[in-house]
Amino acid sequence: METTLVNAVFEGGGVKGISLAGAVRAAEACGVVFNRVAGTSSGSIVAALIAAGYKAEEMKEVIEKTPFRSLLKRNPLFNLKFVGPALRILLRKGLYSGDALEQWIEGLLSAKGIRTFGDLPNDKLRIIASDITNGRLLVLPDDISYYGIVPEQLSIAKAIRMSTSIPYFFEPVILRQPWKERKQQAVKTKFSYVVDGGLLSNFPLWLFEDDVHAGARIPVLGFQVVGRSEAQPHHIIGPISMFQAMFETMLSAHDERYIETNNRIRTIKIPTLGVSTTQFNLSPQLSSQLYQSGFAAGEKFFRGWDRKLGTLKISISPKNN
Repeated sequence: METTLVNAVFEGGGVKGISLAGAVRAAEACGVVFNRVAGTSSGSIVAALIAAGYKAEEMKEVIEKTPFRSLLKRNPLFNLKFVGPALRILLRKGLYSGDALEQWIEGLLSAKGIRTFGDLPNDKLRIIASDITNGRLLVLPDDISYYGIVPEQLSIAKAIRMSTSIPYFFEPVILRQPWKERKQQAVKTKFSYVVDGGLLSNFPLWLFEDDVHAGARIPVLGFQVVGRSEAQPHHIIGPISMFQAMFETMLSAHDERYIETNNRIRTIKIPTLGVSTTQFNLSPQLSSQLYQSGFAAGEKFFRGWDRKLGTLKISISPKNN
């Protein structure tokens, strides 16, 4: 089979990220070989598993074995109706701890002998997170150096936890800022709160624009999750629903201008069957349907893919006279 080297970027989307694995399976069947990978939020999980050596079928097996509801952990005290969740947000800045998610990823990577970014080839994996204390987009592992941490020593599972920390849903990751960095800031703060990368770039197609291999530019493929209606209105009835509407709008809209001006035809758009970002109580049937949706979208894309250009083949019909 003819193979094609590509760089790939995976969009975030919470549990909708299951569909990304299906699209990866279609890419593998088409002879795609992943050179460098990047992702935000759930997209960072798929990117990290690919970088660690997982194939799509292995990801499918992992998905089938994982009850995603088990990744939502908190002390029973915070389960008290109305008061409990509000108290946890007040004290911990999130409804759930990200510990279980981090441990789950850590176990999957350890099974392949991978723990830190230093265990991977240089620049193999990039993960997007958001430092909301400093208003800074983080491209990990390199940008972790701002906090006095050696990039190669950063735990991949910890980076994924940062990228998947949906505001108010998961606790933010708190990083201590070194004194040298604090001296350069107008606000003298000791700690930075790091949350979901989707706040600043949910679909970072721009990461690999200038990557060249053997004298040729490596094509960049985007794997993007989309809902039934990309312009579906939100029903706002209070502060919580308003925040959710704002967050989902940011996730879906702020990278769109870049996509429009930089070849939407290289982006695999995957229908996610109306599943919401935080719908962790997925049934096995719906989880399987998400995977199949990704596979079908990938198959459709690659039927028209031009390997040499790294884009879709487009036929233009002559205009009628």
